[in-house]
Amino acid sequence: MRSLLKACLVGTILMVGTGTSAQKPMLKQGIAVEMAVASHAVEMRAADEENAVVVAITAMGRVFVGITTTEPAALSRLSQRTVYVKADARAPYQIVLAVLDALHGKSVVLISAPPESTPKQGYVPPYGTKLTVSR
Repeated sequence: MRSLLKACLVGTILMVGTGTSAQKPMLKQGIAVEMAVASHAVEMRAADEENAVVVAITAMGRVFVGITTTEPAALSRLSQRTVYVKADARAPYQIVLAVLDALHGKSVVLISAPPESTPKQGYVPPYGTKLTVSR
């Protein structure tokens, strides 16, 4: 019986590992945050592109560009015109404002959790709301 369970487990792992992975987009390495749900957010597939710049704000207020820790003021040196910001729903509001202030003049996409009506099967693309931060 134990051998049968092991065989089933190995078979399941192999099926998952060799499934349709060639059709799924590769997920970028990043910082996990618990994002708020925005009911009118739209798909933002460009946030998953290789050259997309994603700024993450954790619940503790730490700021990352990709997986590198940074200070909010340093974000003003980013050269990309569009920056994707994903903030934890519990992030300190002052840190979120400092990040947005540092990104003035850029197109900012606030990444959110998908709307509740989004089917949750397989790959779910990023969702968000686009805004322009200006002075």
